[in-house]
Order: sequence, then structure tokens, then C-alpha cells
Amino acid sequence: MGEIKIIDNQLLSDNWYILRKYTFDLLTKDGWQRQSREAYDRGNGAVILLYNQEKQTVVLTRQFRLPTYVNGNEDGMLIEACAGLLEDLNPEECIRKETEEETGYRIGKVEKVFEAYMSPGSVTEILYFFIAPYEPKMKVSEGGGHEEEQENIEVLELLFSTAFDMIKTGEIKDGKTIMLLQELKLRGILR
Repeated sequence: MGEIKIIDNQLLSDNWYILRKYTFDLLTKDGWQRQSREAYDRGNGAVILLYNQEKQTVVLTRQFRLPTYVNGNEDGMLIEACAGLLEDLNPEECIRKETEEETGYRIGKVEKVFEAYMSPGSVTEILYFFIAPYEPKMKVSEGGGHEEEQENIEVLELLFSTAFDMIKTGEIKDGKTIMLLQELKLRGILR
């Protein structure tokens, strides 16, 4: 595998984000192959899991996600770690802003733990993963997101053990959230 030549780049939609159809030649072990794929570009994002080691708790959010509803999630509500699109910010600036908007916490030190493509077969997005400690005194507002962005976010503070068990019960099905909960478990930060 190696070389690629883009033959055509067709804009299919720019209604919400950008959907393009690419036609390309790809050099494989069997020679050149012509292929076509669609790629959805919504920009890159950042996600964070807030944790309190003393209380053994994490802060998560709950909000309506239409794609999950149309794919079998009965009420469309999803429990997630706080996240947002970078837009014109770097990943750390973005996650600090999103954390305060969504959860109401103004956080101090954040730690980037990794970055990952979340759905590389169809979406261009790279997601930057962070963790950060929080304390009650960091709470500066109720959170809940921005009304003008039509965000209606419920802030949840859960025992880590409860949140981790919610993966097994299917109450937490969000990939980025599962990855961050497992990161804390692997590091032994929370039990």
C-alpha cells in the first residue's frame, strides 16, 4: 500500500457540515485500483473526562443525539464525556471552553492522554482526549451548554464505579466516554 491519486472531489452537501465524494486511484499489492468513497468533514474535536480522586467521582453529560435515536436508541439520550468541535481553537483551549459551557466547571491542569480517529471509514475527524481533576470549588455555573447552539445538556456527577458499570449495562454506549473511563481504570486513578 502506498500511493494515492485523487481523481475527483465532488461536494455532495454543505448543509450542516461537509460531505464529499472522492474518486481516487490507490496503489495496492495487486496494482492500481480505482475506488470511490464518501467522507464527512465536521472538523476535529476534543473530549475530556473530569474526575475527583477523593470522592471517586466523574462528571458526565446527558443530551439528545438524533443519530442514536434513528439507530435504535429509544429516547435518543446519550451519556457522554464533555466534548466539542475545535473550530478555531487548539485542542486544549477548546476543551477548557467546552468544559465550562457544558459542565459549569472552570478547570485547572488538563492532561492530553491520546488522539484517535473515531470513525475512519467515513468521518475525517480526529478527536483529542483529555482528563482533568475537578473539585466542587471549581463550579462557576450550572453548565448545560449554549441555548443559541440548541444545547440542552444535563450535568451528571457519578461514582466512578457506577459509571464504569454503566458500560456493561449499556447505559453508556458512547465510544469516547468508554475509552476515557477505561483510561482512568487502567491508570488506577479511580476504582
